[in-house]
Amino acid sequence: MTVLDKVLGRERVLVRENERALTLYKGEIKAVLMPGEHWLANRRGSLEVSRHDLKNPEFVSAYEKALFDKLPDMAARHLTVVRTGRTDVAIIERDGNLHAVLAPDRKLVLWTDAGPWTVTLVDTSADLAIDPAVTRRLGQARKAELMSVHPIVDGQAGLLFVDGVLVRTLAAGVHGFWNVGRMVQVKVVDLKRQSLDVAGQEVLTKDRVTIRVNIAAEYRVVDPVKAVSAVKDFSEALYRALQYAFRKTLGALTLDQILEKKVTVDEEAAAKVRADMAEIGVEVSDISLKDVILPGEMREILNKVVSAEKQAEANVIRRREETNATRSLLNTARVMAENPVMLRLKELEALETIAGKVERLTVHNGTGGLLNDLVKLRES
Repeated sequence: MTVLDKVLGRERVLVRENERALTLYKGEIKAVLMPGEHWLANRRGSLEVSRHDLKNPEFVSAYEKALFDKLPDMAARHLTVVRTGRTDVAIIERDGNLHAVLAPDRKLVLWTDAGPWTVTLVDTSADLAIDPAVTRRLGQARKAELMSVHPIVDGQAGLLFVDGVLVRTLAAGVHGFWNVGRMVQVKVVDLKRQSLDVAGQEVLTKDRVTIRVNIAAEYRVVDPVKAVSAVKDFSEALYRALQYAFRKTLGALTLDQILEKKVTVDEEAAAKVRADMAEIGVEVSDISLKDVILPGEMREILNKVVSAEKQAEANVIRRREETNATRSLLNTARVMAENPVMLRLKELEALETIAGKVERLTVHNGTGGLLNDLVKLRES
């Protein structure tokens, strides 16, 4: 600064390429300075310079309103203003890269020279859905504060609720929604075939024996909208329906009837379960009784009964065999009594059997009365 500059009350202000500067003289905003050397009046220290680094492209200044009010043309030349309405979301890009996402009823002021800037306004009043490509870009740029992401895999359906009202069904894929102004919920429903077990269900039989049973059913959701909207929990509804059906079926049978055959739910009860579940969009296929569990004392009694039954069956078989053997002997005796030659042959067979077991055999009175007289055996 020269003596003349001091006399004239001038001050040198240098603005670099990465900077912009606001100047105020005696507290009044005067200009926006571009890069370069500037000589400005500064009598008695009345000059004020507010520097802004374009590394931070957002214009934040206490003098923003004054600049737009007093120097609107200059403000329009140097600054880009982004405003959103009550239902708008603004996607702001700088030179093709995501810079910011602006919520509804907001304003953002940017240095124009920090761009180039591209602003896309999205009206969320009609639909909160976000284009899948935009969803991916927002996620990759970590600008997902204003959206919710809901993945739906194959074999599932997603039910979209906005402010508690069902809007539509979502197919498999990744779905993004603007989470602004309204509440977004997605309920995922599995459409694959599933099994449901009702374990340890107590049932009182017709002869008043308390047993516990395990029940199984196969089902799948065919109408996810009905399944979710008709009841609070469709799997719980199926659970209760199976309980009722088997209580009705087994309660009409005695314990012996249940144990002597594989019991399934009767057709009337099964048809009611299937019909009731079809009304809420659930298809029920197989329904079966897996296990029958008896109380401890009942098992002991049943074991004794089974043991007694098996013993009785064994006695019957033994008596039948004894009867058959006796009948065979009687028939043999009758044949020999009626046929002397057959009797003679049996005598010879008996003699042959005995002779094969001793070294010497003495027969008195010949062999004519071998079966009637005493046969003496003497071993040497």
